[in-house]
Amino acid sequence: MAKRDFYEVLGVAKDANDEDIKKAYRRLAMKFHPDRNPDDKQAEEKFKEANEAYEILSNADKRAAYDRHGHAGVDPNMAGGFGGGFGGGGGFSDIFEAFGDIFGGGGRGGGGRQRGGADLQYTLELSLEEAVKGCKKQIRFTTAAPCDVCDGSGAKKGSGKTTCRTCGGAGQVRMQQGFFTVQQTCPTCKGRGQIIKDPCDACHGEGRSNKQKTLEVTIPAGVDTGDKVRLAGEGEAGANGMPAGNLYVQVVVKDHAIFKRDGADLFCEVPISFVEATLGGEIEVPTLDGRVKLKIPEGTQTGKLFRLRGKGIKPVRGYEPGDMLCQIKVETPVNLTSRQKELLREFQESLDGNEKHTPNKKSFLDGLKDLFS
Repeated sequence: MAKRDFYEVLGVAKDANDEDIKKAYRRLAMKFHPDRNPDDKQAEEKFKEANEAYEILSNADKRAAYDRHGHAGVDPNMAGGFGGGFGGGGGFSDIFEAFGDIFGGGGRGGGGRQRGGADLQYTLELSLEEAVKGCKKQIRFTTAAPCDVCDGSGAKKGSGKTTCRTCGGAGQVRMQQGFFTVQQTCPTCKGRGQIIKDPCDACHGEGRSNKQKTLEVTIPAGVDTGDKVRLAGEGEAGANGMPAGNLYVQVVVKDHAIFKRDGADLFCEVPISFVEATLGGEIEVPTLDGRVKLKIPEGTQTGKLFRLRGKGIKPVRGYEPGDMLCQIKVETPVNLTSRQKELLREFQESLDGNEKHTPNKKSFLDGLKDLFS
């Protein structure tokens, strides 16, 4: 099945900036996260699709390659997906690397040698407070780990390994392909360079087995959805003692009951009474580390925006914290008594005929006159 366009997956235009891409990814990640959609294969596929699209479009080099060549520009399994060419910057280090996928080579830097364990990705949900202040989180996952019986060697205790006679321990052999001489993984030892004569019974010579792993992850202050924390060597164990891959913990920040985040800034709606909006006064508004006083001028209207400098978030890759934006929402009184309604009618009568008390209404009515005249 053909892959969808990455911009289409995230629902953004091709000229979308980094912030738009991050917001779109955050929305999809929250919507289709496996924890929110247990046993929903369709949601899981959409989550993976969004992750792949964000990984490419959030990286300037990968995005440029994708814009030029489409999926082929970023997929090493498709034509053109090598990320470079002969003689160009960032091209192949040698001729064997260019033809590695065709003739069985191990990819970049592999030269046919067996590679280490695969990198893993773990998606971690955080509250806004945890993301802003940083925290330590314990995670559990299943991965290939070194075999306890053979200590990852793949050979039975007391036995050993012998050098592969086919490749002489190099893990690769040379072969002629037309006028090219290329290298490929040794078919006898599968790139290990050694032969296990007496495999371990527990792991059947693999040197690894699936196990539950528990780790404590330190999350730095200021992370946002899409940020990754790299744990070197905590990924999948390599076969037969080869190095382990890395673990990438990808952050997804959950929605907050009060605040919305926009980069380093925080946004919140502040409800005030009709009387407070009319007469003005001083109210308390919440922040992520306490409360601050906000002065409300007389005649404040719904939608009025107040900026509290430095009360936002200090980003993980920045120095100065952002601001907090408080948008006023004037609440209409409800469940009034007969007497309260009567007082409001008297109050309204005292305003009738005096347009200076309702400047927005006057502007609206003037606009209607111009429209229909």
